[in-house]
Amino acid sequence: MQKLIKKLPLAGLVAFVCSLFPLTASAAEQPKAAAPATQAANAAVLRELPFADVQDFADARRGFIAALPGKIIRNPAGKTVWDLNAFSFLDQDAAAPDTVNPSLWRIARLNMHNGLFAVTDHVFQVRGLDISNMTIIESDSGLILIDPLASVASAQAALALYRAQAPDASAKTRPVKAVIYTHSHTDHYGGVKGVVSEEDVAQGKTAVLAPAGFLEEAVSENVFAGNAMTRRALYMYGNLLPFGPKGRVDAGLGKTVSAGGGITLIAPTDIVAATGEKRVIDGVEMDFQMAPHTEAPAEMLIWFPQFKALCTAEDATHTLHNLYTLRGATVRDANKWWKSLDEALDRYGARAETLFAQHHWPVWGTERIRDYLGAQRDGYKFIHDQTLRLANMGYTPTEISEMVRFPASLAKRWFLRGYYGTLSHNVKAVYQYYLGWFDGNPANLNPLPPQEAARYYVEFMGGADAVMAKAREYYNQGEFRWVAEVMKHVVLAQPHNQPARNLQADAFEQLGYQAESGPWRGFYLTGTQELRNGLPAAGTVAGGAASPDIVQAMTAEMILDYLGIHINAPKAEGKLIRILWVQPDSGESYALTLENSVFLYKRDGKLDAPDATLTMPRLTLAALASGQTSLPQAIADGKAKVSGDADRVGELFDLMDTFSLYFPIVTRENLPAQ
Repeated sequence: MQKLIKKLPLAGLVAFVCSLFPLTASAAEQPKAAAPATQAANAAVLRELPFADVQDFADARRGFIAALPGKIIRNPAGKTVWDLNAFSFLDQDAAAPDTVNPSLWRIARLNMHNGLFAVTDHVFQVRGLDISNMTIIESDSGLILIDPLASVASAQAALALYRAQAPDASAKTRPVKAVIYTHSHTDHYGGVKGVVSEEDVAQGKTAVLAPAGFLEEAVSENVFAGNAMTRRALYMYGNLLPFGPKGRVDAGLGKTVSAGGGITLIAPTDIVAATGEKRVIDGVEMDFQMAPHTEAPAEMLIWFPQFKALCTAEDATHTLHNLYTLRGATVRDANKWWKSLDEALDRYGARAETLFAQHHWPVWGTERIRDYLGAQRDGYKFIHDQTLRLANMGYTPTEISEMVRFPASLAKRWFLRGYYGTLSHNVKAVYQYYLGWFDGNPANLNPLPPQEAARYYVEFMGGADAVMAKAREYYNQGEFRWVAEVMKHVVLAQPHNQPARNLQADAFEQLGYQAESGPWRGFYLTGTQELRNGLPAAGTVAGGAASPDIVQAMTAEMILDYLGIHINAPKAEGKLIRILWVQPDSGESYALTLENSVFLYKRDGKLDAPDATLTMPRLTLAALASGQTSLPQAIADGKAKVSGDADRVGELFDLMDTFSLYFPIVTRENLPAQ
C-alpha cells in the first residue's frame, strides 16, 4: 500500500503544470524558419483583420498605476513561479515575426500589460501576475477580493502590489472582508491562502462566497482523469517549449499559468444558489446571476449597482472561449452560454458603465458593453445553431468544422478571434455534446487501433520511404495538414524512424507558426519537440490542481472512486478481497470489496468476517493520497491501524496501477503493457 500511496498522482491539472524540464536527448533538429507557405499565410492575416483598430491597447493601459516589480515572482523557497522577462522579446517589435500568426502576436503583446490598474471608483484589478486577474474592491472598511489567482505566491504578490501602490493610504491596513470565487477552475481559487488565512475564515472575520456546486466541481473535475489532463495541459500551455518567436509566445487567455507557487483551497462559507440573490458585504452591494455549465460547471456573474460595474467572470473575455478545452474536460453547453450572456445583457446592459472579467482587460461605456455582450452572445449561438443545422443535414463534425465560418460582422471582432477556443474545435464540441464521438459512418464504428492501422496504411502506400518521398513533395507545396496526416501513420508504424519523425515535426512546426490559437500553437510545437527530442526526463511537477488542500476537500466517496480507477483488471481477475474501512473520527465505515476485477464500496456496508479492518480518518487517507505521509508513519503516529490479515490490504493496493505523467502522445512508443 505504501508503494502505491507515495506514487498516486491525483495530479488534476498540474500547475497548471510546471515550467521547463530537461529532455532525454539532444535535439535531433533545431527549430526551423517559417516556410514560404507559412510566410504567405501569416501575411494574409495582416490583410484580413483590422490591425488599425488599436482600442484594445488603449483599454489594456487604461487606469495603470504600477507594474509588478522586476516582472518576477518567487515562492518562499526562492523558486521563480512567474517571470514576464522571459517574454521580453514581445516588447522589442510591434511587428510579428513570420513564425507567429500576427493575430496571436497582437494578443500576446496585449497580455504583457501587467500590474495594478484602477477599473472604476473603488474597483481595482491586478493583471499579468498569472493567467487570471484578481479584482480588488474597496469596501467601507476593508477589501473584497474576486478570484485570488492560481497560486499562493502570485496572489500574495498581487495583494502586496495593491497595498504598496493603491492611491488610498488606508490600503496598507485594510483587512480582507471577503473572497469571492466566480467559478470552479483552479486559476480562480488556488491562491486563496496567499490573501487570507483559514483561521480568519473560521472565526468569521472573512467570508468566502462561491456559486452552488463549486466545491464538488473544484475537487472532482480534474482528479479522475487528472494524469491525462495534466499531460495534455503540458501541450496546451506549451510549458515545455523555450520562450521566443519559434516557441512559447502566449496562452491566448493570458501569458501562462504560475508554476510552483502553491495551490490552495478554503471551502466557501456562503453559497449563492439562484439568480437574483443579493449580498451586502461591508457596505458593498452585489447582485448575482448564475451561469452554470457555461465556461465552468459552477459559475456566476456579479453586478455591483453602486459602481455600475458588471463582472462577467470568464463568460465574456477578449477571446472566443473553449466549448471544449484541449486538455480534456466535460464539453460545455453553448446553448446555456449564449443564454447567460443574453440574460446579462437584459439584466444589466442598460445600466452597466464598466464591464470587467477575470481575464484580459475591462470594457467601458454602456453602448460598448452592450455591443460587446451582444456580439459574444451571437457568436456562441451562431456556433451552436449552425453546427446543429449542418449535423441535421447529415454532415460529420470534421466536415462541419471546415464549413462553419463567422459572418463578416463577427469574424473581424477581436474579442471573437480564436486565441483560446477556435471555431474548428468548438464546432466539434457542439456536435459531441449532442451526438457524441460517433459520426454515424460504420467504418468509424470499430476502427483498428492507431498503431495497427498505421502498419497497414504504410504497407498500402508502398512503404515508409515511398510515403516520406511523396510527403516531402506536399511539404514543399505547403500542404502541412496533409503531411502531418500521412506521416502520422509512418511514425506510429515505425516510432524509431527519426527521419519520419523529423518530417512530421516539420509539418507540425509550420502549423504551429500559423496558429492563431495559443493552445493550438502549444500542441503543434510541443508535438514537434516530442518528435525531435523524445519525451521529457522524469521530474517532479511543481504544484498541482489536486494539491493537499484539494485532496483533503474530497469526500470519502471521491477518494474511493479515484482508487477504483487504478485497479488493473487483468491482474485482479479471479481475486476476491474484502476490507472494512472504519473512520474513527466520524464513525463512518465503508465495506470495500474487490470482485470481478471491480473495486466496490458501500457506506455502512456489512462485511461478515472481512479479510482485514483498516482504521483511519478520511483526512489521513487524503494525506496518504497526496504524499504527505505514509501508511507506516500514519500507524506510528497513531492515525491508522490494520487488524486482521494486513497482507490482504497490501495485496489490494498492489493491484492498482500508478500513472506516469510523461506518457507519449505523438509516437505512442513505450506505453505501459496491459
